[in-house]
Amino acid sequence: MACAAVLVPGLLRSSSGTICSPAASLKLTFSALRHLTLTRVDFFIPGVSVVGGFSICSSPRLLEEERMIELAVKYTNHPPALWIHNQCTLDSEVAVRVGGEFFFDPQPADAPRNLVLIAGGVGINPLLSILRHAADLHREWADKGGGYEMGTIKLFYSAQNTSELLFKKNILDLVNEFPEKIACRLHVTKQTTQISAELKPYITEGRITEKEISDHVSKETLFYICGPPPMTDFFSKQLENSRVPPEHICFEKWW
Repeated sequence: MACAAVLVPGLLRSSSGTICSPAASLKLTFSALRHLTLTRVDFFIPGVSVVGGFSICSSPRLLEEERMIELAVKYTNHPPALWIHNQCTLDSEVAVRVGGEFFFDPQPADAPRNLVLIAGGVGINPLLSILRHAADLHREWADKGGGYEMGTIKLFYSAQNTSELLFKKNILDLVNEFPEKIACRLHVTKQTTQISAELKPYITEGRITEKEISDHVSKETLFYICGPPPMTDFFSKQLENSRVPPEHICFEKWW
């Protein structure tokens, strides 16, 4: 997996419209990489000594077609996040380094694979990128009858309550666009308010269970996990015990 250090000429737009508050979505011009399948970048900001690591939440196709990536940046006291929310402007320049092992990049001749995506809290960010990429592959197959043939995608996503389920509209839009290919189960662990009618069919109260995941184990399925370390460790171990090959289990820990 190649890593690249790229000078980003400038920010095209900063917006908070696509991620639940408090967070921001950034769109960046990106001139040096043709295709981006990784889900994380390091930010080197002039005048800020701390390096920021942020999630890519857009599909690689956005980079290919519009030369942009979208980053999920939560508002915190971390200096790079503060700079993005409070100081960056249209002409700000940063350097970014792309790398990591948490990605999904099938080639057209590869065998079809099903995906199970397991997210906890803000761990949804890189998994949304993978989900959007899979949806683009479905569109390409439907429109052109070629490319990579995706299998099914099942997203399990847990948060304390529905207000903390980030990107829920984006997720449900994809589920409704591909009802036979993409499904989701949204878990809430500390819900105290009434759940909206739109969300209710997809909501399960309580944590993601071992049985839910084990029901999807097959030799054609790849598992991607991103969340708090105890959650990641639990499901990784469970899948290993279910004899899922290690190369079919990919996880990322941030906490």
